[in-house]
Amino acid sequence: QVQLVESGGGLVQPGGSLRLSCAASGRTFSRYAMGWFRQAPGKEREFVAVISWSGSSTYYADSVKGRFTISRDNAKNTVYLQMNSLKPEDTAVYYCAADTLYGRTQPREYDYWGQGTQVTVSS
Repeated sequence: QVQLVESGGGLVQPGGSLRLSCAASGRTFSRYAMGWFRQAPGKEREFVAVISWSGSSTYYADSVKGRFTISRDNAKNTVYLQMNSLKPEDTAVYYCAADTLYGRTQPREYDYWGQGTQVTVSS
């Protein structure tokens, strides 16, 4: 069992930056690949980024590649999403999720989810 709690969301101007954190409970955190997803009002939840259990491999959605960076600290049971050059279309609730396999991008494939944190990009 893994419990996930996101933090770090907020209101930021276009072109600004935010860093999201996802704290996990349980001693098995390092066994899971960790993903970030987002969901805007009226839209389906979409994949943003994923990182392997060791942190050596990452994969991004085309819409965030070059602007967002996913990382993890297994000693702290935490995964991060550094978001730079934010755009209004990045506005959404951001969720972290845990998966037993690395590289999957469909929400239904992930086993555990956090409650989400709101990110709003607006001037």
